[in-house]
Amino acid sequence: MSTTVQSAPLPWSLLLFEPQKLLFSLSSFIAAAITLTIAFEFSLPRPWWALLTVYVTAQPMAGAFRPKVLYRLGGILTGALVSILVVPNLQHAPELLVLCMAAWTGVCIYLAVLDRTPRAFLFQMAAFSSAVISFPYLDDPADVFTTTISRVEEMAVAIVSVTLVHSLLQPWSARPIIHGRASAFLAHASRWTREALGQRHTRLEYEHRRMLAADVAELGMMAIHLPTTAGRRTVLGVQKQLATVLPLASAAANRLDMLSALAPLDAQLARLVEDTRAWLATPAPLQFTTGPELAMRCRALAERAEQSLSWRTLLRASLCVRMAEFIEAQVEACRLAQQLDGAPQSQEKREPTHERDRSFPLARDHGLAMLAGLATATAIMLYCAVWILLAWPSGSATAAFAALITCSFAMQDDPAPVLGRYLGATLLTFPLAAFYLFAVLPRVDGCAMLIVTLAPALLAIGYIQATPSLSARALPMFSCLIVALGFLDRFIADFATFINVGLAQVGGIIATIAVAKLFRSVSVRWTAKRMLRDNWSEIGQMASTARPFRPVHWTGKAVDRLGQIAARMAVAEGSDALHAADGLADLRIGRNVIAIRRALPTLSGPIQVSLREVLEGIAALFQARGRKGELLPPPSSLLASIDMAIATLCVRAHGASAHPALLALVGMRCNLFPTAAVPRMVCDA
Repeated sequence: MSTTVQSAPLPWSLLLFEPQKLLFSLSSFIAAAITLTIAFEFSLPRPWWALLTVYVTAQPMAGAFRPKVLYRLGGILTGALVSILVVPNLQHAPELLVLCMAAWTGVCIYLAVLDRTPRAFLFQMAAFSSAVISFPYLDDPADVFTTTISRVEEMAVAIVSVTLVHSLLQPWSARPIIHGRASAFLAHASRWTREALGQRHTRLEYEHRRMLAADVAELGMMAIHLPTTAGRRTVLGVQKQLATVLPLASAAANRLDMLSALAPLDAQLARLVEDTRAWLATPAPLQFTTGPELAMRCRALAERAEQSLSWRTLLRASLCVRMAEFIEAQVEACRLAQQLDGAPQSQEKREPTHERDRSFPLARDHGLAMLAGLATATAIMLYCAVWILLAWPSGSATAAFAALITCSFAMQDDPAPVLGRYLGATLLTFPLAAFYLFAVLPRVDGCAMLIVTLAPALLAIGYIQATPSLSARALPMFSCLIVALGFLDRFIADFATFINVGLAQVGGIIATIAVAKLFRSVSVRWTAKRMLRDNWSEIGQMASTARPFRPVHWTGKAVDRLGQIAARMAVAEGSDALHAADGLADLRIGRNVIAIRRALPTLSGPIQVSLREVLEGIAALFQARGRKGELLPPPSSLLASIDMAIATLCVRAHGASAHPALLALVGMRCNLFPTAAVPRMVCDA
């Protein structure tokens, strides 16, 4: 008896080409054809470097080309200048020359990893171009000036060609993409807050906070693609509001949890919460029009709650104020997001942009950046040592390939797994390169025929590059194919040279993997722990009254760091103290510290003494957490200081200046001591 086995049908998505990806691949190929034509027409010595630069530069989002072209060209010129200054002066001391070039490359990678903006392309191109120019020609440093000019011409032609072609054939603006990101964030924040106010705060907080914080940081990376200063300032305003939305929504949910644990909500407050949840379920344009009235209701209820102060009424007032602030921030974010979609800006709501507020702050880790730079410099020195000791004819190319690879993957926490896939894609492409070199190219005559012959391979790999799940494999495929063919002004098909170049590429990748495992194989938990310690240390410094008070940009940096931590911990295995560390609670505590320190100079002496005692306790706690890297529990003495400060403010303080400090103390107690008993004292107005 026979059985028939039917294979599962292939999805149509695998059989049909997506027009946008196909257009991207076609645009890259046209840029490559233009680059090759110019290189052969003007007799540039290494056309293959120009062709490889086209595909190294090409990226699926066309909006990224125009602003980055200046950074890339600036990096190439910087690397060329360093090569001209260093190589001739140290040509008689090859060891010192290698040391200087490796140090220069390491410094550039350090700056690129530290920067975390599109400006990092300048440092990456400076490192890559200096390595490409210097290392393959250390045997003949006298000709370095001519070589440098040729490499600059080849790479500059490629960058300008790919920028122009992609801008013309893919005229998609980054503005709709940024508007989509901002709208998605507002939708995420609305859904999260709506469900959090519905008593689902604990379960949903960690689920959503990575997505929310990551979107805030991503907007800053994309803002550089906007052509006008007004557009970039609008994105900056959206970022600031979104960074404010995150802790305010979390604080409102936290206060609601605390109130619900004491007793059922009264009818008026329950109705306000339900109305807020219903408002969050409406589209963003409707939120913009109806939000101000809802915020006024929240503030009015907060004022009525403060007329008879007790712990419960303080919690109620804190909840209402945080809800009002959240609604106002959400409304402003909706207004700015509509501007990104082309909506006109109302003159009465336009806020001036200060000189210091022209960029969104990013949290930078000097330790990780130094580690990346040290790994790059060490790798290059090892490559050059092996090349010189073995007198390998193609060994100089290994250093150039290694520089390309290390520069490409310097941003990774642990680049070794990605480099393993890079090696696999390279090995798979060697048969294709051999087929072209020994079977196809000997029958090709002229630049036009060469371009036509290369079209199938370049278009196919370009389509792979446009596919997000496969794009990491495209660069090694391009590198292997183009470098192995090694286009010169005349065709040369030498098997020994082909093998030597192939071994140089594979050797460079393997050596890079080895060095990456030695220097860069750090776990995501280790990286997250460093960031968490930095966050704790900054809160401790900000709370210390002995230090200058510099709160500018702290919230933005904390949100950015929260996104980085949550993204890494989302892929970390197991559960430990780092998973227990609540980044949003730290963010709320930091904002409470800022509120207290801002109100401190306006209050009377006895109140200042109580608040300073609280601040010093916060500073000691978070500085200890930063030093030990552990989520140390707050001491009971800090709880006593907070309760005493609340009582002092209720009895002695009156007026608007004391109000933010009082609500900040309530927030601190809720965040640091969520399970503590209700204070025995009752505040009398």
